[in-house]
Amino acid sequence: MPIINSYPQDIDIQDNDAWIGTDYATRNTKQYTAEAVTNYLNQKGKVSIAGQITYKLVDTLSGKAGTMALTPNNGTSFSAITGFKISKDNIAGKQVVAYLEFLTGQEILIADQNDPEKFGHYTINSYTVDPNNDKYYILGLSFLGGNGSVVVDGYYNMVNFSFIADKHLVFTQASPAAVWGEGNPRIVNHGLDKYPSVTIVDSAGTRVIGDIQYIDKNNITITFINPFSGKAFLN
Repeated sequence: MPIINSYPQDIDIQDNDAWIGTDYATRNTKQYTAEAVTNYLNQKGKVSIAGQITYKLVDTLSGKAGTMALTPNNGTSFSAITGFKISKDNIAGKQVVAYLEFLTGQEILIADQNDPEKFGHYTINSYTVDPNNDKYYILGLSFLGGNGSVVVDGYYNMVNFSFIADKHLVFTQASPAAVWGEGNPRIVNHGLDKYPSVTIVDSAGTRVIGDIQYIDKNNITITFINPFSGKAFLN
């Protein structure tokens, strides 16, 4: 048999490429495909990705690590799911109690390992010990968005996920004024809870420079020498 380094190297690995190895239980020589090895690593949680835990969805919970079931079972659509019973150990047999406690009140993404277009985005509302089996915890969820459905015996990755859009506001000054805003004195109440950058244009769309004063993180004054109307873009 030729020595290993005499074989050409394959840098374009395909799912059906295979290796020869030994079965642990029988000690028999077997063939293992790249796809099978990948599935094993994913389904057993052998590859560490920060913040990601893996579970198998089952019909009936048996105490096995890394299993979860719907509760209540309102249907398998991600949009219908309002909770899971979930093992305190992930599929790699590692306890995730502290991590799940940390996630309470936060957003998570649950995604099908084999189909990234099947996913659910939720807020975790509650996290309590299952009174009937302390090996499991009950997650109460609120659906935020997603697509598709879960399947029994499917493997799902769960990860902390939050989509944060930058807060912004467009304030329109409809009538000409030297001080823009509402009330007396005139103030622009933007409610963005930050000190935003402000860009001003007049009614013709020409950029104008004004005097911007930050009262606090939610209110500003905008003052000009001459009155005119237009818009203020706060980002």
